Amino acid sequence: MVRPEPLPFRLVPGAAVSPVLLHVPHSSRVVPQHVRDALVLDDAALAAELDHITDAHTAELAARACGTGAVPPWRFVNGLSRLVVDPERFPDDREEMLAVGMGAVYTRTTHGEPLRAPGEDPRPLLDRYFHPYARAMTAAVDERLAATGRAIVIDVHSYPSAALPYELLGAGPRPPVCLGTDGFHTPPGLLARAEAAFAGFGGTGLNSPFPGTYVPLKHYGKDRRVSALMIEIRRDLYMAEPGGPAGPGLDALASALAALVDGLTEGVRAQGPAWRTSA
Repeated sequence: MVRPEPLPFRLVPGAAVSPVLLHVPHSSRVVPQHVRDALVLDDAALAAELDHITDAHTAELAARACGTGAVPPWRFVNGLSRLVVDPERFPDDREEMLAVGMGAVYTRTTHGEPLRAPGEDPRPLLDRYFHPYARAMTAAVDERLAATGRAIVIDVHSYPSAALPYELLGAGPRPPVCLGTDGFHTPPGLLARAEAAFAGFGGTGLNSPFPGTYVPLKHYGKDRRVSALMIEIRRDLYMAEPGGPAGPGLDALASALAALVDGLTEGVRAQGPAWRTSA
């Protein structure tokens, strides 16, 4: 009997009344052996690449926020490295990161070196990992909509203090906390709450060095009940770079994230439809 492969992602339940879904897509360093065998890097180079590309400790940050706040949000956590597939990319030619070899299946490293052999077909990895992830994330958003009438996706990321060659906006500002927004899915109230929650870390900036935020394609540009914001935390605030242990800053950031989540949940419960413009 062939057992099915365990799902490489997990949905961690929160409070039934919470509309908030913390999305943690890039925290893992796990690369299955069959994927590892197709990467052209030796072990030392792969370890270095994982140091650079992994949003280290962001899963722990989200977990601590869930344990700190008054109303626990839901969490959707990727259990695989983004070197397997990147679930936040478009799976087709719409993806601008294709220009640097970093579409849904990366072909280049953060420093522009080959990651996979030329001409490798990405479809098996998309079918095995990307599309099931997208379906599960879509279902998680639909569940929040059904339960609360709203879904608020908070994308939890981190980024290095010094720009890496792959970054399209690497020459721009690198604030302590970068807030990535979408013109359709990020209402002013959501952005204002995030700016207030993270004001104590030296300032926030918008869409630099990383713009945008994650919304499932089913809802993207179509459903205004789905709001979204990306939180990119500069790594020197909470860890030793690159790829080192977390420091005391992690607890303070988790508290800020918890305060944001609680404020959003209370805003939705108290104001209902009016939250779109006033929360």
